[in-house]
Amino acid sequence: MKTNQPRYPKEEFARRGDEIYNRDIRPLVETAENKGKFVLIDIETGAWEMDADEMTAAQKLDARLPDSQVWMVRVGYPSARKFGAWRSGRVA
Repeated sequence: MKTNQPRYPKEEFARRGDEIYNRDIRPLVETAENKGKFVLIDIETGAWEMDADEMTAAQKLDARLPDSQVWMVRVGYPSARKFGAWRSGRVA
């Protein structure tokens, strides 16, 4: 899979991706059986794919739209990924 060059600033990516997800996709996918699945959205066309594996969803979308501008959302979570240190709550 090739890497597409972004055509929009990151703020515009986020705005478009969240808008499409909240308006068009969320009502269709926000169910208990879909929680945790990844939704990849082309922010230009609104086309999307969903899968439990983010790479599989990406490959499906790339097969349909090779030059897509992709925003990723994880169903039922505020973000697709967590960054930073994991805290176990244990004291060493």
